Amino acid sequence: MAAISHRAGGDPAARFESRAATREAPWVKWTLIGVSLAFFALFLLMPLAAVFVEALRKGWETYIAAIVLPDTLSAIKLTLIAAGIAVPLNLVFGVAAAWAIAKFEFRGKHFLTALIDLPFSVSPVIAGLVYVLMFGAHGWFGPWLYEHDIKIIFAVPGIVLATVFVTFPFVARELIPLMQAQGRDEEEAAVVLGANGWRTLWHVTLPNIRWGLIYGVILCNARAMGEFGAVSVVSGHIRGETNTLPLHVEILYNEYQFAGAFAVASLLALLALVTLGIKTWVEYRAARTGQDDASS
Repeated sequence: MAAISHRAGGDPAARFESRAATREAPWVKWTLIGVSLAFFALFLLMPLAAVFVEALRKGWETYIAAIVLPDTLSAIKLTLIAAGIAVPLNLVFGVAAAWAIAKFEFRGKHFLTALIDLPFSVSPVIAGLVYVLMFGAHGWFGPWLYEHDIKIIFAVPGIVLATVFVTFPFVARELIPLMQAQGRDEEEAAVVLGANGWRTLWHVTLPNIRWGLIYGVILCNARAMGEFGAVSVVSGHIRGETNTLPLHVEILYNEYQFAGAFAVASLLALLALVTLGIKTWVEYRAARTGQDDASS
């Protein structure tokens, strides 16, 4: 350290190199900070605050009354059911896909990676239309489903399928680069010592990726509860049966029930804030764990 400090203090070239990255005038830094904060306040903070202001404009009694309506409670229940099914499925798929891509070499590896990114490039509305084409009354499997009295479109199964489609990349995309950076040395050592695949997964792989896994699940859950486009296409907008929270907000707003619409929207906003808080905590814990591992 002393040699570095001496070089930086005595060598003009070194002093120039140390200033090169920060040679801008102070007003440039403060301008960038001011623009960033203004953008944050205008496009993020103000709309978020407006949701809660409008939700509470007519008082707590109106707010609570809008939340405890049967249609609202049904929307909350359906949202929790869709997320409760989609997130565990995506958790299993994400771990399996990330483990396969990061730890093994096989034909079709790049194709599988591209498929994982598919929901990011396809509009959710298109995804919903695909399910209607497959399982709708006039779809590929529609007549067979009708004969056997199986409902997928305009029912809970269709909502779950649409939710799974739009959310399945989140866990895998968080784990793939993490597993690739960790390499395969520890897994190979466990196999050499006699551990089977499941034992290696539970005692070696999962502990190493736990924070990335939690982070991916958080993002997956937030997207599942807030999904609108794909669910809107397959739900049929049946009040009290196939409306999730985002769809219920749209219906209330279109019916000019603004207090109820903003009250329900505030639940989604609270979910976003809780998700942000948990995400920040996970990032902090992951950073602390990395520092502890490096120091040890």
